[in-house]
Amino acid sequence: MFELIKSGGWLMLPIIACSIAAMAICFERLWFLKTTRVIPQGLLAEVWELIRSGEMTPERLRSISEGSPLGSVIVAGVRNARYGREIMKDSIEEAASHVIHELERYLNPLGTIAVITPLLGLLGTVIGMIKVFTAIMIQGTGNANVLAGGISEALITTAAGLSIAIPALVMHRYFQRRIDTLVLTMEQEAVKLVEVLHGERDDSL
Repeated sequence: MFELIKSGGWLMLPIIACSIAAMAICFERLWFLKTTRVIPQGLLAEVWELIRSGEMTPERLRSISEGSPLGSVIVAGVRNARYGREIMKDSIEEAASHVIHELERYLNPLGTIAVITPLLGLLGTVIGMIKVFTAIMIQGTGNANVLAGGISEALITTAAGLSIAIPALVMHRYFQRRIDTLVLTMEQEAVKLVEVLHGERDDSL
């Protein structure tokens, strides 16, 4: 493996760095975007039960808000429910915008990696071919080792760039779709909360 990397030339260093960064982002987002972590099951019903029983305290609100992204959205609505439906909705939307920003963290760098690694591979291809043609100009076509070295450098960097870019792009699209699904579910839960607290829905969550 080391010899393969060495054959690819110095451009293999940024390509390898991109691969490490992409793997770190993917593992971190896979953990962070787990459904049970973002949208704990039964959270809305638990919050409504605490409100109805009069057991909702500032400490519990803080704990719920810090426990999950959905919790922070719900708590923002609960804290502003007494100011009316519109104010409550505005506070939920503001909290949701912060939550979405957290859910989308590191996706831009992952998308950037998916774009630049093929370009790094292409640059390696160009540099490798320049070496080949330079060797041909100086030594002619008789030195097969020199020609093979330049061609191998061109092919290795291209393959390395594509092998990182393709999975990075796939995971970027996957995370975007997952976030869209999570946000939609949170919106539905927030609508239920607004309707219940303002008497437009029965209390069966």
